[in-house]
Amino acid sequence: MEEVLLLGLKDKEGYTSFWNDCISSGLRGGILIELAMRGRIYLEPPTMRKKRLLDRKVLLKSDSPTGDVLLDETLKHIKATEPTETVQTWIELLTGETWNPFKLQYQLRNVRERIAKNLVEKGILTTEKQNFLLFDMTTHPVTNTTEKQRLVKKLQDSVLERWVNDPQRMDRRTLALLVLAHSSDVLENVFSCLTDDKYDVAMNRTKDLVELDPEVEGTKHNATEMIWAVLAAFNKS
Repeated sequence: MEEVLLLGLKDKEGYTSFWNDCISSGLRGGILIELAMRGRIYLEPPTMRKKRLLDRKVLLKSDSPTGDVLLDETLKHIKATEPTETVQTWIELLTGETWNPFKLQYQLRNVRERIAKNLVEKGILTTEKQNFLLFDMTTHPVTNTTEKQRLVKKLQDSVLERWVNDPQRMDRRTLALLVLAHSSDVLENVFSCLTDDKYDVAMNRTKDLVELDPEVEGTKHNATEMIWAVLAAFNKS
């Protein structure tokens, strides 16, 4: 989650693009993936009637706290919800995109600001107030550019020098970050400094990756189903 926001932030201005309406749902998808990777939630096993990733419900595996406020808040919602919900529904609920007034309680509020505060505490961002004509806005410029460049280089390498052409052989966190960065519309920030040739290669390989069939990839040995379920949800939306 922190990495996705960091990639989306303008370094000096300290805010995400006003035109980016994808990052909110991308961050919520990241929360579900992180909870799955930490062994707190999982997808119900496939059955004859529920084979597809988006038909299967998100189930609680462990309610032990993670130590992260956003993760634990989401975990509490998942634990308390009956009947259980699918990945796509959870992304909508956590983002607040629901017509059901009784489900608005599941919306995670101020997610970007809360993640930014975590990055401020780690010394990666700072906090400033900027005046935008009619209102003041809290911004979070990047102070530790080395950390952001390390992250950018890691993603660039994953689709260039270290490209493996098989998601099952990729580091699963790198795979998740590529999927989330694409879904959050922040990959342009990662590849924009590349030469034209490398930019084209990086974008084409990422396109090939996110256009794989999540239903096929999710059934492969050692696949992290939640990554592919989140991708399937974004592909459908």
